[in-house]
Amino acid sequence: MERPLLVYTTFPDAETALAIGEELVRARLAACVNVLPGMRSVYAWKGAVERGEEVVAILKTREGVAEALTEALKRRHPYETPILLHLPTCGADADTAAWILGETGV
Repeated sequence: MERPLLVYTTFPDAETALAIGEELVRARLAACVNVLPGMRSVYAWKGAVERGEEVVAILKTREGVAEALTEALKRRHPYETPILLHLPTCGADADTAAWILGETGV
């Protein structure tokens, strides 16, 4: 059976994350997008150390749509190089897994 997948990304603000998240849910590429505001980041970018405020988004999806989800995120994302980390899951609750699988894909 196909497994659920979590995708971690960041956005510059909650409104952008929610708008893109809604598009991805409507397209059935994600069952849910959790937006966590209030993150402060320190990161290396183009040879400099930067600081900024961001929001985290965790997308609940399935392995089979990972590539399509990644491409859709890249097309919509405001960052030049968005962080996109696929976090495989194991031991998911059966009802949770069924819901994610039922709400994603075609």
